[in-house]
Amino acid sequence: MPLADIRGHERIIEVLRRSLRTGKTAHSYLFEGIPGCGRKKTALALIQAIFCKAGEDDACGACPSCRKVACGSHADIHTVEPLPDKRDISIDQLREMQRTLSLRPYEAPRKACIIEPAERMSVNAANSLLKTLEEPPGDALIILLTENAGMLLPTIRSRCQLIRFAPLSPEHLLTLLELNGMESGAASLLAPISGGSMQRALELDNESLAVRRDNVISRLGKMDINRIATVFDAAEALSGNREETLELLDLLLSLYRDAIHLAAGSHEIVNRTASAAIEAIAARSSLPRIMELLDDIYQTRKDVQRNANPKLALDHLFMNIAADA
Repeated sequence: MPLADIRGHERIIEVLRRSLRTGKTAHSYLFEGIPGCGRKKTALALIQAIFCKAGEDDACGACPSCRKVACGSHADIHTVEPLPDKRDISIDQLREMQRTLSLRPYEAPRKACIIEPAERMSVNAANSLLKTLEEPPGDALIILLTENAGMLLPTIRSRCQLIRFAPLSPEHLLTLLELNGMESGAASLLAPISGGSMQRALELDNESLAVRRDNVISRLGKMDINRIATVFDAAEALSGNREETLELLDLLLSLYRDAIHLAAGSHEIVNRTASAAIEAIAARSSLPRIMELLDDIYQTRKDVQRNANPKLALDHLFMNIAADA
């Protein structure tokens, strides 16, 4: 995949393409971001562009080298990851990587290596990598992928060009899921609650989520602050364990973000199959009030992440929501 085809990270792509145009690509990069946000695709696209002889600042996508990178069969790309029965990347794996990178490339202008997840290198492996970063073999390119750069040795971070990948926006995820062949209704359900991760969106069960979202919408419509039992019943029915409650709050966040769009005069919403419920939210509250409720949902999510009781947290949130019903 050429760099130009990467969605949702335009600023990062422009930085990389500028470095290709000027011939100033780094020997080592550290790509930080959640799994499924596009880190590895961008790493492979950068390597593809460097290996391609046809393009100036991007891969052509059609030459033999580009096709080999795309299908994962290029002899000059190496991946280091934990072995199937191990948790960490071992020093023996790093030594083998160093030996491989010290050899001449088979056909590309340089060898390339992707280490993922970089935070799971053993202490000895990390120290061994540090020596490699200080004295890169030949013209090798090393790209480390990590969720949290802070978990790596400061000396490793200082020797890599750090690039931070933000989670994908719901709009970009929706487009990517549809391009991936997913039906529009399922994509519009999964995109807002996947935390900006394509990987998580593809792992979620859209059928059970559709049932859950319909149940949430039904409960929201029945809540009445003057009949407090409807509020507590909704919290009882919709709360579950911590993960289930966080999933519920992600659903609410996606609905209220779309309601803000409608209240602000935009008709671009992600939850297309729940448009009637979103219009109802937008109709009964002012834009500032919907924004306040969105902040309440965000805060409730933070509280639940910090071990607040899910049922009590939803009781408080639903009373605020029901006051607008």
